[in-house]
Amino acid sequence: MKPFFTHRSLGAFTVLLTLLVAGGVTRGQEVDVWIGTTTPPGGLSKGVYHARLNTANGKLSRPRLAAELNSPGFLTLHPKANVLYSVGRVAGEASLVSLRIRRTGAGKSLELLNSTPIGDGGAAHLATDRAGKVLVSAQYGGGSTAIFPLAADGAIMPRSQLIKHQGGSRVVGRRQDSPHAHWVGPAPDNRYFFVPDLGLDQVVIYKLDLENARLAPHGHGQAPPGGGPRHMKFHPNGKFIFVLNELALSVTSFAYDAAAGEMKPVQTIETVPEAEKSKEVFVSASEIRVHPNGKFVYSANRGHDTITAFSVDARNGKLALIEREPVRGSWPRNFNIDPTGRWLLAAGRDSNNIAVFAIDEKSGELTYTRQMVLAPTPICVLFGKMP
Repeated sequence: MKPFFTHRSLGAFTVLLTLLVAGGVTRGQEVDVWIGTTTPPGGLSKGVYHARLNTANGKLSRPRLAAELNSPGFLTLHPKANVLYSVGRVAGEASLVSLRIRRTGAGKSLELLNSTPIGDGGAAHLATDRAGKVLVSAQYGGGSTAIFPLAADGAIMPRSQLIKHQGGSRVVGRRQDSPHAHWVGPAPDNRYFFVPDLGLDQVVIYKLDLENARLAPHGHGQAPPGGGPRHMKFHPNGKFIFVLNELALSVTSFAYDAAAGEMKPVQTIETVPEAEKSKEVFVSASEIRVHPNGKFVYSANRGHDTITAFSVDARNGKLALIEREPVRGSWPRNFNIDPTGRWLLAAGRDSNNIAVFAIDEKSGELTYTRQMVLAPTPICVLFGKMP
């Protein structure tokens, strides 16, 4: 843990102070913040929440309930239509849900468009393709990937395919005895979908048949044995992939060949040292993000309750440690970087809060802004499009 002020963090504080002063003069642009949550019996959350972030001064409004929904963990937006998608349970059945975004006075709400059963347990993650023609989900418990066509208005049509992953690396007992698909997302050119599978120690690659809403096995990227790949992100240049290994608390950088749809590992780096992990009751990695400028990568460490910042070598995609910053909360299952690259929002699931950090766009360091809002059991922070 670094002191609040260091010779390097003074630069971030200067940037923050300038933005705060500017924010007092001009309101600046605001961007939507959608918050997915867990809804345990007797818990605080009732569904999906909405807030606004002022990108000039980093002020985050108090989240308000936008739609009542059971277990709306992870969220994604349609790339064109005014629709938000969520995982969840409808009438007790694990489903994918489409919600129309409505403006209500000064805020926004969500109106149910439709829902579709998954048919293989609950989804851990979901994503549309880049054209908004299909929705793809990853089922952790079922160890599967599913694909659903999307109607012109964004409604989810019945599932067109379910692919069950097979095997397990068995390096980590109980966690890797079977497949556990954990995340899904498209390639920059929309030709492939990628599914990190914690149980297999692989990133499974599928070729996308957009016309028929089908996926065909294409290959895989190999994670370190026992790493437990959870989430991944592309570098803005499309040449590198960064995979977060949940079980090992590490990040593996891959070189990506877009023409062949192949990824090859080039480096694995720890997010928390072994000596520090041993002091905690339990630790696991949760989320990874790449800064819009491509210079930095950030990952979250649950239990250790920090975010690790790395610099990116633009020549080969290798990472180097910058710092580990406390999240000012408990169990950061998710965080996100706003579209301007100025602010990082860290969600503490067990502390029921979202904390705001300023990002120094030269050094990559984070500075806590002393801003924090109440948010019930947040596990997904999703930014809307810039106005």
